[in-house]
Amino acid sequence: MDTCLMLVDLQNDYFPGGNMELVNIGAAAANARRLLDKFRKREKPVIHIQHLAAQVGATFFLPDTNGAQINQQVVPRTDEIVVVKHVPNSFRDTPLLGILKQRNINDLIISGAMSHMCIDATVRAAFDLGFTCMVAEDACATRDLTFKDKTIHAPEVHAAFMAALSGTYAEVRSTKYILGDTG
Repeated sequence: MDTCLMLVDLQNDYFPGGNMELVNIGAAAANARRLLDKFRKREKPVIHIQHLAAQVGATFFLPDTNGAQINQQVVPRTDEIVVVKHVPNSFRDTPLLGILKQRNINDLIISGAMSHMCIDATVRAAFDLGFTCMVAEDACATRDLTFKDKTIHAPEVHAAFMAALSGTYAEVRSTKYILGDTG
């Protein structure tokens, strides 16, 4: 069994100047890049997930736009797989499950965006499909949300979703922990 790094939706629309800029996306992408560098160095499998909007009225991740492109910090190499999805769950109506099974992958390290949406949906689906998941919590980002006229700030949104995933659905750890950094 092998471990695969999954980078979910690290696309330009989430970065400064994009149509849905996230809080702390720069730091999250830098940590995702550290994970990516280690996986590449060790020649371990990497899968990039790219969301392309398919719903009428979508305002970001529109096909054939710069915003939908995977950000330069983590741009895929030609030997890395890119799975295109149209909903938050990276497994739904995509070849992802088949790719992972074909490569005998059971363990996933997941990072990307948004913590409360595509990371949450993908991790829960992966767990339900029998995968062992680790989420690189500081390599994920989200945004402020509003509920009943109350703004829930991104750090609280992120913490709540990481807490909900931690334990049952995934081991939630820092990039430093995942990389084995002790210094």
